[in-house]
Amino acid sequence: MSTDLIKVIIVDDQALVREGIASLLAIQPGLQVIGTAENGEQAIRVYQDLRPDVTLMDIRMPVLDGISASQAILKEAPNAIILMLTTLEDEEYIVKSLKCGARGYLLKDILAADLAQAVRLAYHGIFQLAPSVAGQLINISSEKEKTIPKNDYTERITDLTPRELDVLKLIATGATNKEIAQKLYLSEGTVKNIVSNIFTCLGANDRVQAAIIAIHGGLG
Repeated sequence: MSTDLIKVIIVDDQALVREGIASLLAIQPGLQVIGTAENGEQAIRVYQDLRPDVTLMDIRMPVLDGISASQAILKEAPNAIILMLTTLEDEEYIVKSLKCGARGYLLKDILAADLAQAVRLAYHGIFQLAPSVAGQLINISSEKEKTIPKNDYTERITDLTPRELDVLKLIATGATNKEIAQKLYLSEGTVKNIVSNIFTCLGANDRVQAAIIAIHGGLG
């Protein structure tokens, strides 16, 4: 079994928070904190210099906010794993974070062991959400979709091919393209094309909407 450590950087404008999280993660098995940053602009430079496996990113920071920093990092490194770690449960921040490509949205009241496990799971391709955020996200998505007749969800799904159904089921679990590719023995490029076809067929704008349709259609 591999003993490689998951390398983490922590981005937060409060020194006490950065140091506290770094100290807590340092004693968790399988993780190594290799750097920190105090704002989004610095986070971009630290990411480029250190190439961490996982970045824990605060949202509201001076100079450059966490969402803008995440967008910049993901533009250069699309496979970067960024977890938002914040005190904010605002709908706008949640939606913007996930749409920009963050692999999860966690709250700072999380226990150290749970945060460490979230980092490990994100590293292995499993999407991470704080329980209260997950509930809020479902409500947001359901509100947007509630005007669609329930039987229409099933009709949309029946138009998918068996392979597209397999991929959609995995999307509904929060799996990334990389994880789907590994599970279905496909290339990531093939998965990306299938996901695009699924969005078109379902009329979904993103993975969250696709997952909601899958759940309402009986796949979740």
